[in-house]
Amino acid sequence: MADQIQSGNLGGAQVKGARLAYIDWLRGLACVIMFQAHSYSSWLTPEAQKTEFYRWSQAAATLPAPLFLLLAGVSSAMVAQRLREKGIGRRAIARASILRGAEIFGLGLLFRGQEYLLGFPNAPWTDLLRVDVLNILGVAMMLMGVVIWATAAPRDRDALKGAPTTFVERTTAGGTIFASLLVAAAIAMATPWLWTTYRPRWLPWPVESYINGVHIFDRPQTWLFPIFPWVAFAFVGLSLGFLLFADFAKNKAGWFLLAVGAAGAIACMASQWLDASHLRLYSSAIYDYWHTSPEFFLMRAGILLMLMFLAYAWCRWGLAERGFSPLIQLGNTSLLVYWVHIEFVYGRFSILPKGKCSILQATAGFLTISAAMVALSVLRTRWKKRRAGAKALPAANPGPAAAMGESG
Repeated sequence: MADQIQSGNLGGAQVKGARLAYIDWLRGLACVIMFQAHSYSSWLTPEAQKTEFYRWSQAAATLPAPLFLLLAGVSSAMVAQRLREKGIGRRAIARASILRGAEIFGLGLLFRGQEYLLGFPNAPWTDLLRVDVLNILGVAMMLMGVVIWATAAPRDRDALKGAPTTFVERTTAGGTIFASLLVAAAIAMATPWLWTTYRPRWLPWPVESYINGVHIFDRPQTWLFPIFPWVAFAFVGLSLGFLLFADFAKNKAGWFLLAVGAAGAIACMASQWLDASHLRLYSSAIYDYWHTSPEFFLMRAGILLMLMFLAYAWCRWGLAERGFSPLIQLGNTSLLVYWVHIEFVYGRFSILPKGKCSILQATAGFLTISAAMVALSVLRTRWKKRRAGAKALPAANPGPAAAMGESG
């Protein structure tokens, strides 16, 4: 769900094919966690879904969506900053992000249409308007494009008269980092109210669903992906991506990513402390730690930041890049494998009977799907290279902002 990131060795870890290895590795990890969650959810018997094993499987399933969104923000920042350094105007940069977001949003609508047709006549028509991961990724990228435009220094010579380029770039990046964190905090803090007390009930349900995930039900649904709170993860990623361009992050990448991981651990502890304290911004009637609270958002954001450091360490000092890495490969084509695996797990072409399998059988199916998606990813990569005439691609102008790893 993303474009290629041409980044050299930005962030310190050496990369293959001019991509950030640990970013692709994280996307691949998100894919595998998603595969297992969908496999067990679709194939296990009702009795097996009451086990502790299934509970932990679905607990892990809460990671892929925020991870994809966070990485979309990181990739968007990297692309925007590289274009800024080349002197490209803020309107062109914002336009690229907004258009790419619109493309992803359109793919989300197309995906919903495909699911409806393959599920016809049993699928309800309202599924066409359901807010899913692709939809909200597209919305997030468009909103990030707006913030990137609003916080960028104008590039005309009169406005920059006498100002060193490096000073302007730092000022611009700092403003974007601050604005991104502010937007993320505002979204997280507004979520409990927009899901309860101040629900925009006056909006048509397809529109309100993008605010709080109400869909066709009488209350917001926790299994959907509305702007509040999900887009906040993308803005955390946007700020992190711009921080990766700071001199310290470039020169001392290991220490910087360690600091990111430490910040994540502090965020997790702060989440627990705030939840246990008597300080309450919300009444007990609307406070829901596990779904809408800013405290839970802080916990999940902290876990993602710790994963970022662990992925960097594994790719730089571990075994991730020694030989073929299935996770990095999946991360390169995560839009494709996301799109395809759904049909073979939940769809009409499910490889196992839905709701009738033991844990052992579903695990075998999960491993089969994972292997098949890695093979599909490899074929996709080879086909692209063959189509390009097996010529090395120049590591120059990057494509528009990334979301889930698929390029071109």
